[in-house]
Amino acid sequence: MKITFYGAAQTVTGSKYLIETDGFKLLLDCGMHQGKRDVANELNRKFPFDASTVDAMILSHAHADHCGMIPVFVREGFAGKMYCTAPTADIAKFILEDSANIQEQDALYFNNHLPVGQAPIEPLYTEQDVKKTFSHFEPVPYFRLRPEWTQLHKNVRFKFYDAGHILGSAITLLEITENGEVKNLVFTGDLGRHFLPILRDPEFVAEQTQTIIMECTYGNRLHKPVTDLEDDLKNIITGAIKNNSKIIVPAFSLGRTQELIYVLHKLINENQIPALPIFVDSPLSQKITRVFNTYTSDFDEEFWADFGEKGEHAFLFKNLITTASIEESKSINTKPGPYMVIAGSGMCEGGRILHHLKNNITDSNNIVLITGYQAQNTLGRKLVEGISPVRIFGVEYPVKAKVVVLNELSAHADQKDLLNYVKNVNGLKNIFLVHTEMPQAEGFKDLVKKELPNLSVDIPVQGEVFEV
Repeated sequence: MKITFYGAAQTVTGSKYLIETDGFKLLLDCGMHQGKRDVANELNRKFPFDASTVDAMILSHAHADHCGMIPVFVREGFAGKMYCTAPTADIAKFILEDSANIQEQDALYFNNHLPVGQAPIEPLYTEQDVKKTFSHFEPVPYFRLRPEWTQLHKNVRFKFYDAGHILGSAITLLEITENGEVKNLVFTGDLGRHFLPILRDPEFVAEQTQTIIMECTYGNRLHKPVTDLEDDLKNIITGAIKNNSKIIVPAFSLGRTQELIYVLHKLINENQIPALPIFVDSPLSQKITRVFNTYTSDFDEEFWADFGEKGEHAFLFKNLITTASIEESKSINTKPGPYMVIAGSGMCEGGRILHHLKNNITDSNNIVLITGYQAQNTLGRKLVEGISPVRIFGVEYPVKAKVVVLNELSAHADQKDLLNYVKNVNGLKNIFLVHTEMPQAEGFKDLVKKELPNLSVDIPVQGEVFEV
């Protein structure tokens, strides 16, 4: 079995891993690269292999860095099925439509403000490209819900375990037979955490497994408990009301927005925070939240105790205001504080959050609240690192707003979670650390070698090939 690492290798974006066995080619994820614009543009526009030769694809979950290149994949000639859970299929379609829409809008904005002599830009793909992908999705339930393997090839089959990362996220167990020998490989996708609200905890694979392709986003860090987040949010919101501040929150439309709304609703119900207007300025978030309401059977006991058993909507409360049109979005910036606005994208690389940032980061009374991992070279990472000025839509803005980072809601496993997962995989021989930057990967590798010295641990580079 040959594995080629075409993305999310020593970086946290652009997940793509090609498995080849007995003439059969299987792609794990097809993510968009995000980060430094010229590098991201080159990686996204030059597909790294012949898509027409790939027989099937498995999608771990619907974040854009895992599914965002599917329209290009299909346009380049992929004709097979894309296997994922039903929630992932439903959400991925919205994510891809939104991605195309943002690319088209951003291209229009950039081209209307081009410096003299600069060439216009083209979107990576269009909404028409996205629609051509829909017939390729093939929903498969978690094995716990339907205990049946899915056969991909005479010698290849798989099952899904719950990854606990976002709604629909899956850990893939591949069973591959080569020359009469059965080889098991686990692909974690993005691995979730225990004790987060809404979703079930990640499941451990039951089978003996020799190889694991494991995300390592937080390989050298430990998360604070969610209870710390509640205290921090109380302090931030109380201070914002006192100072009439605007709180600008870049958040992924999938997962992070719903988790924030959940926690804020819970705090309001418990009279822990005073009510202030909370704008969810993301039509995509609203669509995805409706999908959440369809799959409440996937939620954990905490959800049922907080809201479900009371018949209460977790993602709807009186001072939560959703916006749809561009005009409604623009009108938020003319409103006086205090208020909070939650908008995408989560790494500040596109979408409505850019407009809110450019209108508010030059005011020292305002707050930019970062609640998720920010990849290298993204605008979000620059804000976290205290860089000023920052460039938005080609214009530089001094960062005077206070930037606050809260990682307690991270949907990624931390070092302790990752090590615990490794220790619960029986028969493990090889670990490939992906979806990570080098300090995190090296820190986790050192820990694994110390705790489990007989394991082989590799940190692949872009395009590297391994045989297992």
